[in-house]
Amino acid sequence: MIRVGVIRGGPSSEYEVSLNTGANVLSHLRGDVLREKYKPVDILIDKDATWHVNGKPITLEHVSNNVDVIFNALHGEFGEDGKVQQMLNQWKIPYTGSGAFASALGYNKAMAKDRFKNLGIKTPESVIITKDSYDVSDKSPEDLAKEQARYVWSKIPPSWVVKPISSGSSVGVKVCKTFPELEDALLSCIIDGVDILVEEMIEGKEATVGVVEGFRGQKTYTLPPIEIRVPKHKTFFDYDAKYSGISEEICPGNFTNDEKEELARLASLIHTGLNLDHYSRSDFIVHPRRGIYALEVNTLPGLTDASLTPKALYAVGATMPEFISHLLTLALNKNNPTQY
Repeated sequence: MIRVGVIRGGPSSEYEVSLNTGANVLSHLRGDVLREKYKPVDILIDKDATWHVNGKPITLEHVSNNVDVIFNALHGEFGEDGKVQQMLNQWKIPYTGSGAFASALGYNKAMAKDRFKNLGIKTPESVIITKDSYDVSDKSPEDLAKEQARYVWSKIPPSWVVKPISSGSSVGVKVCKTFPELEDALLSCIIDGVDILVEEMIEGKEATVGVVEGFRGQKTYTLPPIEIRVPKHKTFFDYDAKYSGISEEICPGNFTNDEKEELARLASLIHTGLNLDHYSRSDFIVHPRRGIYALEVNTLPGLTDASLTPKALYAVGATMPEFISHLLTLALNKNNPTQY
C-alpha cells in the first residue's frame, strides 16, 4: 500500500477551497477504484500553518516517517508559492505539482507575465505598483491611491483590472471603468499592503486550458478548452462566480478550430516554458480581432466537484481516480528532474 498524505487547508484566503479539493481527493482515494493501492492520510494545515493529523499537531519529521508521497491539495499562499514545496524538499518527501522555484514563478503574476512575453505569448499591458514604493512614503493612503491612479491613467487607457500580484481564485481582483473606481481599488490594495498589478481590460471570450504531463502517452496532454460565461450582473469571473455555480462553463468551449489549436499550443508552451510539473491550468482571453492573450497560470488548479479541471477531464472520458493515480505516479517517479 502506498501511503498518501493529502495536505489541505493552509494559511491563505483560499482555505475553504483547499479543504474541498482535499476532501474530493480523499474521497476518491478511499473509493472502490483506488483503495486497494493507496492508504490516504488526511493532513490538515490550519490557518496558523500548524500541521495536524486526527486533530493532533504533528511535525514534518512525523510526516516523513508516515507517508510515501504527498498529494498537495493546497491553494494560494504557502501552498502554491513554493513555501510548502521547500519544506517537503528539505525532508525529501515526494509531492504532486510543481517544484519550489516554478511554483513561486507561476504564483507571482508579474513574473509569470514577463515569462509569457519572453515565450512570445501576448499578455495584457500592465503597470506594477510595489508595496515598497508606497511603504516609504509619508503620504496618506488616499493621496497615494490618487497619485498612483493618475500614473496608471497616463500609461493605460480605461478599463482596468486591478489585482494583487500574488493571489488566487480571483481574491482581491477588481474591474474598474472609471477613475474613481480605479482610485478606490488601488486604495484597497494599499491598505492591505500588497504588491499591485494593473492590467488593461481586454474584452472577449474567457477560456481556460488544462495540461497534464505524460497522460495518454503524450508528453504534455492538453485538455479541451473551457469557455466561461459569467452572469450579466458580474463584470468578470470573480470568487463568487467561480464557486457558487452561477457561471456557465462550456466544455469544449465554442471556439473555432484555429482558436482551439492555438489555446492548446499556448497552454502547453506555458507549462513547459515555466518548467511546471505534473499539471497546470492557464487562463486566456480570446479577443475577436486582437487574438489570444494569456492572463495567468494556475500551478495547483482546484479539484473540487465544481472545479474546471475535473470538468475538462470528464469531457475526454477520463476519471478523477485515473487522474489522481497518474499524478501520484508522476510524483513518485525518482527521475523527475524539475522537482527541486
